[in-house]
Amino acid sequence: MIGTSLYFLQEKLFFFPTVLEENYVYEFNYGFEELNLIASDGAKLNAVHFKVENPKGVILYFHGNAGDLQRWGTIGEYFVEKNYDLLIMDYRTYGKSSGKLSEAVFYSDAQLFYEYLKGDYNESDITLYGRSLGTGIATYVAGKNNPKQLILETPYYSILDVAKHRFPMLPIEKLLQYKFPSYKFIKDVECPITIFHGTDDGIVPYASGRKLFTAASLSKTTFVTIQNGDHNNLIEFDLYHTRINEILL
Repeated sequence: MIGTSLYFLQEKLFFFPTVLEENYVYEFNYGFEELNLIASDGAKLNAVHFKVENPKGVILYFHGNAGDLQRWGTIGEYFVEKNYDLLIMDYRTYGKSSGKLSEAVFYSDAQLFYEYLKGDYNESDITLYGRSLGTGIATYVAGKNNPKQLILETPYYSILDVAKHRFPMLPIEKLLQYKFPSYKFIKDVECPITIFHGTDDGIVPYASGRKLFTAASLSKTTFVTIQNGDHNNLIEFDLYHTRINEILL
């Protein structure tokens, strides 16, 4: 019974979008442009693009599995404060974005936004940042392109790996439609990678992040362990700030 529910309800178990009205007005502390890109199947993908004077570069940020751009834009302002332009998209069914979800469109939609940025920035100025769910998407895009660097906050080896941890008694491999195999994508990443993970993460196990690290090119990858860090509070630790400031010079 539980297995059947997991198969048919897995989108409700893994994705927790909040929906915004079309006329919702975003409010942030920094200047931004709201934009909509149209995917090849007609889906509308809503995003906010923060812009500063004389930016050090631009960060393409792929957010976690809950909320919408109002929340994630506020979180992302941390990077705007560091004098970076920042582009954050809402996945399909999140916020004002439309369209049908599938694992394939997570990747193709992300690539669409990367291509959009290439119209105004050199790839050497693009930093990819993934948080939680977004780490697999960011890693995929990094492996297909040549960005400056890849930053992963609380990443997973694969969603399958996390699901096995959460549902150890179920035949997860047969049930799960969404796999997000970051361990495969990371082998194709040629830019520097920085991974942040807390030892007390109750959502994505620390061990899953460590497994991903071992799948990467170790000469190009730095793993930052946040002792006692949980899934959503790494920003409360001095070590996180110190290392972010080092890599976002």
